Amino acid sequence: MDVHDLFLSCRKGDIVRVKYLIEEKEVDLSVRDRWDTTPLYYACLCGHKELVKHLLANGARCEANTFDGERCLYGALNNDIRNLLKSYKAITPSTIVRDIYSEFLRRMFDDGLHTDVVFVVHGKHLAAHRCVLSTRSVYFRKMFRNKWKDRQMITLTNKLVRPWAFETILQYLYTGRLQCHLDQTEDVTRLAKQCQLNELINELQENMKQVLSFESTKPGVHVTMVSVDQSSDLPVALALLVDAALPPQLFQQAGAELPFPPEQPQVFSDVTFSVEGYQFPCHKAFFCGRSDYFKALLNNWSRKTTTGNDNSSRAIELHDVSVDVFVCIVEYVYQDWCNLPTECVCDMCDVLHASDVCLLPGLKRRCAARMTQCLDTDSVMTLIRMARLYNLPRLEDQCAEFIATNIEKMVQDEAFTAFVREDAASIRDRETTDTIPIIDDIRYHISSFMQTFSDMYEANEKLTLIDNFLEELCLDA
Repeated sequence: MDVHDLFLSCRKGDIVRVKYLIEEKEVDLSVRDRWDTTPLYYACLCGHKELVKHLLANGARCEANTFDGERCLYGALNNDIRNLLKSYKAITPSTIVRDIYSEFLRRMFDDGLHTDVVFVVHGKHLAAHRCVLSTRSVYFRKMFRNKWKDRQMITLTNKLVRPWAFETILQYLYTGRLQCHLDQTEDVTRLAKQCQLNELINELQENMKQVLSFESTKPGVHVTMVSVDQSSDLPVALALLVDAALPPQLFQQAGAELPFPPEQPQVFSDVTFSVEGYQFPCHKAFFCGRSDYFKALLNNWSRKTTTGNDNSSRAIELHDVSVDVFVCIVEYVYQDWCNLPTECVCDMCDVLHASDVCLLPGLKRRCAARMTQCLDTDSVMTLIRMARLYNLPRLEDQCAEFIATNIEKMVQDEAFTAFVREDAASIRDRETTDTIPIIDDIRYHISSFMQTFSDMYEANEKLTLIDNFLEELCLDA
C-alpha cells in the first residue's frame, strides 16, 4: 500500500506525502511498478522539479548512460528537469546514496577487512570472504569444499577470466548490484555462467533487450552502460549464514525437522559467541562492520590473543543478553531484519535495550516500528517514555499522535497526568507562559489535519479539553 501511495504521490507531485513515506515509512525509492518504472521517472514525466530534486537527494538512481537514466532524461517534461538530472552529482555507483545495509555490503568488499581468501587474477589481487561467496554461488561452494579447500591464495590463469570482470562478479555477489559497459557484458555473462549465477544471467539478458528496444524507439538516445539492481536472492543467501550461526538446538526448535535437510554452506566462522551456554559460530567481518560495539569488543579480544593469552579457540561469553535476544541480533547483523517478538512489549523492550547497548540503530528503529503496532491507551505512556529514553523521535511522535486522537480518554489517565506534570517540571526556571513539550506535540497533531468545518469543530473541542485539563493541574501552556 505504501509503495502504491509513493507512485501516486510522485505523479501528483505531493512532496509532503513523499517525504513522509521516505522518512517515516522508509519506502525504498528503487521499487518498480508493473511497467518496470521507478518513482523518479513519474516525477520527471509530470514535471515536478522540486520533487525530482528531493528524490535524487534521497538516493533515487539516475546514472548516466544507463537504461533508467536515459529513460528519465527522455521522459522529462522540460529542460529544467533534464539539466537537473544531468548536473546532479550522485550518478555513479560509488557516489550514489544508499541505505546503511547496502553501504555496509559495499564497504565489506571494498575495504577487505577480515578476509580469508585472496584471488590472484593475472597479477591483480582481490581479497574476499569465503562465507559470502559460498552462500551466494554454488560454484564457489563446491570449489571451497574440493579444489580450493584450505587455500588462502588462489591463482586464476585462464585467459578468458578478465580481472575487471572477476571483480565485477565479486561486487555483485556482495551487493547484489552490478554495472558494466555495454561492450563488456559478454565477458561478464561468460563468467556468470561459470559461477552458475543464473539470476544475474537472466537480468543481463533482460537489460540488453530493454536497451535495444529503447534505443530503437527513441532516436538520438544511446545507452552505453548496463546496470543490475539489487538481486532478489541476496537476502535468501545471507539468511543461510544466519542458519549456520544458530546453534543446532535452536535451529531445530525454529521449525519442523525435514527428512532430507537442505545442503548448507560451510560456516568458515572466525569467532564464536557463547550466550547462556549456546555457541554461535559467526564472522568478524559482519559483526565489526555492523556494530562499533562488537568492533571494539573483538579488537580487544584480538589484542589479548596476541599478547600471549591463548583465547583464539575460546568462545567470547556475553553475559548481559539472553539467547532469544541474541538470536534477533544475529539475524539483524546478517540480513538487516529479524523476527521480533510480537506477543509481549516487554520482550521487544529487551531487544530494544540490547540494540542500544550494541550500537545497532537500525535494529532500534525496527523495534520502535513494531512497538507502534502495539499502541493502545494502556501502553502509550510506557512507550513514549521508552522513546525518550532511547532517543526514538518517530516513536515519540506516533505516541503523541495517538494521544491526540484519544485525548478524551487520556486526560482521565493518571499516567498521562503524571507525565504532563513531569514534562512541565523538567523545564528549568519555567515561566507561566512557557510551553510543555508533550502538550505542544499533541496540539500540533490535533491542528495539522483539519480539512473540513467538522474537522475544525472537533479540533477546537479537543483543544478546549486540553486547556481545561491544564487549568485543573494549575499549569499554563
